[in-house]
Amino acid sequence: MNECHRHVLARPQDHRGTRVGRRSRRDLVDRAAALFRRELSREADVVCSAPGRLNLVGEHTDYNDGLALAIALPHRAVVAAAARDDGRLTVTSVNLRGEVRRSGAFPISEIAVGGVPDWAVDACAVAGVLREHGMAAGADLVLAGDVPARAGLASDRAAGCAVALALLELAGATQLSGIVAELVRRAANEFGGVPAGVLDQTASLDCIRDHALFLDARSGTAEQIPFTLAGRGLSLVVIDVRTRGHVHHSSSRAARRVECARAAAVLGVPTLRDIGMGDLSDALRLLPAELHGVVRHVVTENDRVVMAGTVLRTGCVADLGPLLTTSHASLRDDHRVSGAALDLAAGCAVTAGAIGARLTGSGFDGSVLALVPSHLLQDLDDALTCAFAGRGLSRPRLFTVTPSDGARRDR
Repeated sequence: MNECHRHVLARPQDHRGTRVGRRSRRDLVDRAAALFRRELSREADVVCSAPGRLNLVGEHTDYNDGLALAIALPHRAVVAAAARDDGRLTVTSVNLRGEVRRSGAFPISEIAVGGVPDWAVDACAVAGVLREHGMAAGADLVLAGDVPARAGLASDRAAGCAVALALLELAGATQLSGIVAELVRRAANEFGGVPAGVLDQTASLDCIRDHALFLDARSGTAEQIPFTLAGRGLSLVVIDVRTRGHVHHSSSRAARRVECARAAAVLGVPTLRDIGMGDLSDALRLLPAELHGVVRHVVTENDRVVMAGTVLRTGCVADLGPLLTTSHASLRDDHRVSGAALDLAAGCAVTAGAIGARLTGSGFDGSVLALVPSHLLQDLDDALTCAFAGRGLSRPRLFTVTPSDGARRDR
């Protein structure tokens, strides 16, 4: 056994992500409520939470009116809230290390881009959008959560959904619950400068336990497909490569969206959703070479989502594996949104015995999803630790997940 192998086996492993996540949700609800009480000397009126999401297949498709298949994570963002009568918003945030950050009191009517701290922008942005719907009485918010930030797991959208639910509960405006996804998307676009699609917040709001959400971004229709790995000897593993912050790639992500829109304009269609597999060859002949990749990715990715939905409906879950791997290759080679650490994690996972692996999220940094025989979890962790150490990279964080419930009021 080599030195690297001995080192990783000496540490406790984190292969209990589902149980840890469920305990953490209860702990986070209590933690947010207790911090609210300590900071503001009163009780929170409501506590709401929303999960991060994990894309199984269907990446960079939602802004092309395409298809996606996603689950909710056990990991959640939690918001404790109480109403104010002065039209102002305060935001307090605590991380898992117990570090607390506090904002000033912002007039909701004056919330503007660049006018609030970066860490509070999601909460303030949602409040700014909701003021158009009469939510202007003000609120105190306390945020906690365990969704890894900037890991491709939609932590920002989870926080936005939890804040939106809490503010709507305070305002008694629950009739707006059906448009929360759109409100959170607008907040990200208009205040956060993020060209968000509909998938992240829809999955966070609408997913249910032991199911995958099959979403048609064009029509807004969704199907809940039963999806459980219990008794199958398989585990869904998230590999957080922890390279975020090394390079800022938001402009590159936005560039892919611009390229998709440009290709659709050349082809004379509203979006790339209107190009099917049977149209792909003819479409590529009409396009300049630099647009071939983005079009090929979106068209083939939509087809993979259809196939993945069929796999889950028929219960042949292991057949999902090759779709994950071909999706990663498409994201890497055609859509050009992967990165060295993501490629290393995906390739290493397959070599270690995963039946499929792909990046999840918008790419460049973040996480890889792998479908792994459960008896190989330790082998996977060993292989990844050694491979990343050999490249001078930090050890990735691994955790297993199962499809979990969407957003809700907890208290």
